[in-house]
Amino acid sequence: MSYIDYEVDGAVAVITLNRPDKHNAQDESLLRDLDARWQQAAADDAVKVIVVRANGDHFSSGHDLKTPAPGYFREGKTTLESAYGWETEHYLGFSRKWRDVPKPSIAVVQGACVAGALNVIWPCDLIIAADNAYFSDPVVKFGVGGVEYHAHTWELGARRAKEMLFTARKFTAAEAFDAGMVNRVVPLDELDERAMALAHEISEMDAWGLATAKRAVNQTLDVMGQHAAMQSAFDIHWHGHANALLRTGYPLLTPDPLPSAARKTKEDA
Repeated sequence: MSYIDYEVDGAVAVITLNRPDKHNAQDESLLRDLDARWQQAAADDAVKVIVVRANGDHFSSGHDLKTPAPGYFREGKTTLESAYGWETEHYLGFSRKWRDVPKPSIAVVQGACVAGALNVIWPCDLIIAADNAYFSDPVVKFGVGGVEYHAHTWELGARRAKEMLFTARKFTAAEAFDAGMVNRVVPLDELDERAMALAHEISEMDAWGLATAKRAVNQTLDVMGQHAAMQSAFDIHWHGHANALLRTGYPLLTPDPLPSAARKTKEDA
């Protein structure tokens, strides 16, 4: 079953997370399908702008912790090597790929946008949020210093980034706009209409001009150190997982009940 819908409206590709009964929680299947649709849109010469949105009340609750990825395990146990490799591909790797697609992209966010959901919206070039949207990264509670695509400082500034991480509180759409993370905040019932209007406005621009403008901004960020900082933060992220593995046999400091596969890993440790 695919949890991703895909359509093309004129010169705009619309990628939709479609697992609303699970608040669009991201398991391996969803992430692989999402990446495939990003690559489909990138390869389609008729597409000039990519929109990423979600069905349901919430954009995404983040990683699906109840469905551990098979690649996280080696011979029935979570190992540092297997899990680090899986996250390098599916979390940091996919997000970097999406960020570097030459076509402009717009994230369209309503309701909850939590933890791993930030890995989906932060690689996008623009973010349009409904007035009920909120953003949080509570993973310090699990002994890890932030999600894998660690753009907090770039998106919010150092002090707000620390507040998001240290408190695990929800940042409202208005706060995210004030910090410069969100481009526009609109009424919930106008969210899709306003986002698509912006996408179609952008699609009227020259495709090569859009690609070079995006590359110039992204390359400026990389000259400032964003790419290297992301890799460093990802490795620090894995210090948290490694510490949890030593303490619990599972890569998060999390209370029972654990997912069944993770519980077996913990018991065998």
